[in-house]
Amino acid sequence: MSTPLIPQISPKELKARMDAGEDLFLLDVREPHERDICNIGGEFIPKDTVAQHLDRIPKDKEVVVYCRSGGRSDWIARELVVRHGYTSVSNLAGGMLRWSDDVDPSFKKY
Repeated sequence: MSTPLIPQISPKELKARMDAGEDLFLLDVREPHERDICNIGGEFIPKDTVAQHLDRIPKDKEVVVYCRSGGRSDWIARELVVRHGYTSVSNLAGGMLRWSDDVDPSFKKY
């Protein structure tokens, strides 16, 4: 079985969709110290605990997964699709680093 490509959403596109009031489920898979530095809201479930907390991630909404740079979140997005049957999952391309570059430069880079 081949690994599916996960759709990537740019920070600017995500911000526009959030501002438009779209019903998205944001999933932050960073570590607690990272979330303390900056965050855009969303459900906080660190990467290593996502499989134990699937009950907190709805299957009836589009799930947008994010992390610092997009690597961990892309991996989690694949896991949600391949192992757990989610059908509408995307990854925030470039993560919080790109969010800081493209949307809100006041977000501290780390």
